[in-house]
Order: sequence, then structure tokens, then C-alpha cells
Amino acid sequence: MSSSTAAPGSSPVTDAGPLSLCTREPRVPADRLVAEMVPPPRFDSVRFSTYLPDPNQPSQTEAVRVLEGFAAGLGGAHASGAGRRGFLGFGKAKAPKAPAGPRGVYLDGGYGVGKTHLLASLWHATPAEPSRKAFGTFVELTNLVGALGFQQTVQTLSGHSLLCIDEFELDDPGDTVLVSTLLGKLVDAGVALAATSNTLPGKLGEGRFAAADFLREIQGLAARFRALRIDGEDYRHRGLPEAPKPFTDEEVTKAAYATEGASLDDFPHLLEHLAKVHPSRYGALTDGLTAVCLTDVRPVPDQSTALRLVVLADRLYDREVPVLASGLPFDKLFSEEMLNGGYRKKYFRAISRLTALARDAKGLVGV
Repeated sequence: MSSSTAAPGSSPVTDAGPLSLCTREPRVPADRLVAEMVPPPRFDSVRFSTYLPDPNQPSQTEAVRVLEGFAAGLGGAHASGAGRRGFLGFGKAKAPKAPAGPRGVYLDGGYGVGKTHLLASLWHATPAEPSRKAFGTFVELTNLVGALGFQQTVQTLSGHSLLCIDEFELDDPGDTVLVSTLLGKLVDAGVALAATSNTLPGKLGEGRFAAADFLREIQGLAARFRALRIDGEDYRHRGLPEAPKPFTDEEVTKAAYATEGASLDDFPHLLEHLAKVHPSRYGALTDGLTAVCLTDVRPVPDQSTALRLVVLADRLYDREVPVLASGLPFDKLFSEEMLNGGYRKKYFRAISRLTALARDAKGLVGV
């Protein structure tokens, strides 16, 4: 295989064989985290016009109508009027006027009904420079706060016209307070918000911790959004088979050596390596890969490991990296206890996405 450029801190592609994710320890500067807050490559070309509503689900058509109007209403100057001063630009800057009513839209629905497609379409349709629009998952947003600090994150995002948050989920009390406070400050600064999730805003946190202890925070957060319910089936499973049957170790290994830019790792070792890399770097971990090949896929041993795998699955899905694997099928990754617990929505999302990527990988072995 020919050489190619790899992620900072990772090994380049060489003629010696496939890459290994377990040898990659990328270092990601904070400014890259901000610059990369755009729709992932999978959604580069999506638009409202490319979303095909199910005629049997009128809520899908209604969501497109509402979002198109929402995007059109975000034209012009930043809503906060940040930087505006008195006559001829002199004098003290005028304090921003808090917008009236909900300053955001919240797309609620099951898996695979096109929520991320619609969220990315909203980002593309909003009449503002890309540098004044931000798009990221909930985890990426909390990682940004961890990298920049709370005040710097507020300052950095306050100049934006729109912040889109995909897969909005509150996993613990700390995140509840953090995100509620952050979004409150951004709304006060005039930033419009849009989010997707599988849980209505008023139900965030249910089943994960003592929600009553944080009811005030949750209700305040819910008031920031107009909720749009999107009904429908998971398009990734419509008319498609269940998780494809895994290949053998030999087939996976042969495909990894035959595919330029592919990685090859033992699944248990990869899970161990993920614990050494901060989840904010998982995107960089996958830089330059054309496929991920895994041997000996087995059940995830604990919840912390499972949540890290969810983040990796999201980054691979965003980048459309096919995943070829031996061992157990991906719908057997998580235990029944995990699938019935507070993080079940994340685990089902990971199964859905890894299954889609496994189907994409069939061509690597000529299937």
C-alpha cells in the first residue's frame, strides 16, 4: 500500500500492513475542537430538499416546514446585537435584549427517522457564515467545555447565530447543571438553539438519576425549546436484514491487508486502548481511515467501556467508515441489563449505527 498522511500522533500508512487504532494517541488542540463543530461528512450534502418525508407520517412534513421557517428567521445580524454601540459607533455597548419565547427547536423521535439529516439541513440553510454556526453532538459540546473551560466556551459560542446539538442526552447531574447553565447564557446572548434527542425535554434524566432533585434545571432547559415530534420507522432497518453475520478472523485480516487505509485491531485490546484516549479525540483517532477491521468482537464488559464504544461508533458513523468484524454480531454487544438501563438509548443507537457500517463493509470481502 502506498503511504498517506495520518492523524497527528498516529502511524502513517505503510507497506508493512494495516494501521492499528491501538497505536494511535492523537493530540487535538482546542481550536480544532471549535473549527470542527460542523455537520459530519455524512451530512455534507444533505438539505431540506433531500429529506423525503414518509407520506404516512405527517409529522415529518410538518417538521420540515417549521425548520425551514426557523432557518429563514435567523437571517441578518446576530440576535444579541453583540458589539453594537451608540451613535456613530461610540459610547458604551448596548446590552443584548433577551429574545422573547422559545429560542430553539427540539427534534424528538425514535432512531433513524432522519433527525440528524434535518438538523444538518437547518445548519446548512441558516444564512450565516460557517464560522458563526456550530454543530456537534452533546458529548462533543461537553468535551468542548472541558477543553476550553466554561467561560471561554460561553465567550466563543456567544457570537454564533446558531448552535445545533445532536443526540442531546443528560447522563448525570453534573451535565444537567453544566448544559442548562451554558445554554441559558447562550440564549441570553441571542444564540438560537436546535437539538435532536430521543427523549422529550421535560423527560431528560428520567431513569438515570434522581430527576426530581434536578427538576428545576430540567424544566428550565425544556422551556428553551419548541418540541417537534417526528414519528416514523428506523430507515436503516426498513426492509433490511438484522445485524449481518460476522466474518471469520481470517477473512477480516485478509480484507484489512487488501484495503489501503484500513485498520486492524483485536476488539478487546481496542476497548482497553479507548480508556487511554479522551473521547474528544476519538474523531482524530479515526482520521484517514477507509475501514475499521476488528477481530474477536465480544460483549462489552462494563458500562464505562460501553459508553466509550458508543462515542467511537458515533465518530465512525459520522465519517462513514465501514466496520468489518469477526466474533459476535453487533446486536450482541451489550448485556440485557445495559439495554434495560438508563443509557439504553445510547446503546441502541450504537447498535443501529454499527449494524449500518457492518453492511457497508461487506464489499471488502466481495460479498
